[in-house]
Amino acid sequence: MKQILLLGGSGSIGTQTIDVINKYSTRFNLAGISVGNRTEIVEELIKKSANLNYFCLKNEKDYLYFKAKYPNKHFYFGDNGLIQIIQECPCDMVVNALIGFVGFLPTIEALKLDKTLCLSNKESLVVGGEIVNKILREGKGKLYPIDSEHVAIAKCLYGKDKSDIDKILITASGGPFFFLDEKEFRNITPEDALKHPTWSMGQKITIDSSTMMNKCFEVIEAHYLFGVSGDKIEPIVDRKSHVHSMVRFKNGDTYLQVGPSDMRIPIYYALNESRPDDENGFNDVEKNTTNKYEFYPMNFEKFPLINYAWKCLEKGGNYGAALNAANEELVYAFLNHQIKYMTISSILDKIMKAFSFIENPSIEDLVKTDLEIRKLTKEFINSDAI
Repeated sequence: MKQILLLGGSGSIGTQTIDVINKYSTRFNLAGISVGNRTEIVEELIKKSANLNYFCLKNEKDYLYFKAKYPNKHFYFGDNGLIQIIQECPCDMVVNALIGFVGFLPTIEALKLDKTLCLSNKESLVVGGEIVNKILREGKGKLYPIDSEHVAIAKCLYGKDKSDIDKILITASGGPFFFLDEKEFRNITPEDALKHPTWSMGQKITIDSSTMMNKCFEVIEAHYLFGVSGDKIEPIVDRKSHVHSMVRFKNGDTYLQVGPSDMRIPIYYALNESRPDDENGFNDVEKNTTNKYEFYPMNFEKFPLINYAWKCLEKGGNYGAALNAANEELVYAFLNHQIKYMTISSILDKIMKAFSFIENPSIEDLVKTDLEIRKLTKEFINSDAI
């Protein structure tokens, strides 16, 4: 039985991961979990899961309370606690469902400790894809994606040679504003942007989906996950989110992974370490059926943030760390009604032209970049505040 440490257990991906673990309880056991500020679920988890003994909380106050109440359990807190729980929890597999830069160092730690990593935290690859891949090349750890698009790509590539790829087509729903007149963007509120047409997700990723920054990050992820150059990765819109991504091969064949908008499917794929249950392959992959579905080209002018993907792949270095830090701060400022929707793009453009570029950053350099860009972004936000 696989022993699983779940980071980000109280979020959308985290709670659905618990559903999958419970469904396949003879194969998976939840050994440890981080729950952030959602301390109200700790008692419930302890009652339901006798073998769950490792917990990470966000605040020291909560840590002290639960440590005193449950002396036979192991408790940790804060960002350092996320590293400690990876080091001390007796797990085979780490599911990183954290949101944002906070998930980067846990990704590095899990791989360095030779754990199997199921990765939902896309920021890990946006910020430090080169470092992550270097650790993997050194034979440390294994990595399986959880993002539905990248699981779809992996399924389409199953049993095939990557050198035969002509194009990876990453599908997008287009978010809530795909057909909205661009003139109306100035009136978009956080409430409008949180109305995703097909997926139920956390607030941060839902806003990123509306600006297409989420798709920008997924293009970067695909490059690092599959070793494919940026010019072979193309976003395409499926408004109904039936097709989760496609791969077109040089012989003209196109494979599509098709299914419902249910994240438990890609989560199971990752927990099962990319193995199909059917020896013939994955039963949700179709071949040459693109005519059954309606696709739209991506509108790069209307959604300019997606263009940062190819800039990031071209520049490398700490460009992704700067991009991610600025975007995180801007999204949360928008959610808090501090800035307007279109200000996300305008401030981001200023920051990406002004930040200090580092060509070959260390992990410490990336942490420093993250802190510096957040400070700079907040200064821009304060000057542009509504």
